[in-house]
Amino acid sequence: MSGKPKPSAVVFAKNVVVLAEFYQSVGAMRTVHADADHIVLDEGSFQIVVHAIPERIAKQIVITRPPEIRRETPLKLCIPVASIAQARVCAAELGGLVGAEGEEWESREFRACDGHDPEGNVFQVRHSTV
Repeated sequence: MSGKPKPSAVVFAKNVVVLAEFYQSVGAMRTVHADADHIVLDEGSFQIVVHAIPERIAKQIVITRPPEIRRETPLKLCIPVASIAQARVCAAELGGLVGAEGEEWESREFRACDGHDPEGNVFQVRHSTV
């Protein structure tokens, strides 16, 4: 290893445990650290840090069922998966969604589909086509 930390992204969550379980399952990641305010997930070359929203702010946030989708954010996680179809099933079981097969597209040697997590954060799953 080059001595540099792995690339990662931080997702702020009202419910850290629920969101960590979601991304761990959908992305076939493993937990490498967990404490009261964040959980670190690892898929080998990339990490997702699910971090608690400060309590004073979290109290003001209402997560509806289904969640209100946060489409107008400046970032979107793109998660590598072995199968978009399996990610779709897994996401639905855990309170999120991966779009229907007809919403998938191909680009630069991968197939992709957008979805949202249980708190309404938009993400994308991708699998290799090579």
